[in-house]
Amino acid sequence: MTDDVTRAAELLQEHRASIDRLDAILVYTLAERFKRTQSVGKLKALHNLPPSDPSREAEQIARLEELAREADLDPAFAKKFLTFVISEVIRHHEQYLK
Repeated sequence: MTDDVTRAAELLQEHRASIDRLDAILVYTLAERFKRTQSVGKLKALHNLPPSDPSREAEQIARLEELAREADLDPAFAKKFLTFVISEVIRHHEQYLK
């Protein structure tokens, strides 16, 4: 029984280490994404373009939902996630207009 518990603890540690690496990838990927969207926001402000592009946002949400289905991830979760990211991007874009 002790061997089973020891092996379970080892597996748990391996899974957690993998999750930690994936979390780091997510954070660095989001940081890179926001750097790009900040450039877009500055460009929009420079050319007096609106901070929001509803048709682009709808296309991106549909695209991400499809990617989620392909990846066996809940499309509703993917939509909520991207909607949150888009709202943050728009908030940042609006700051450049001030």
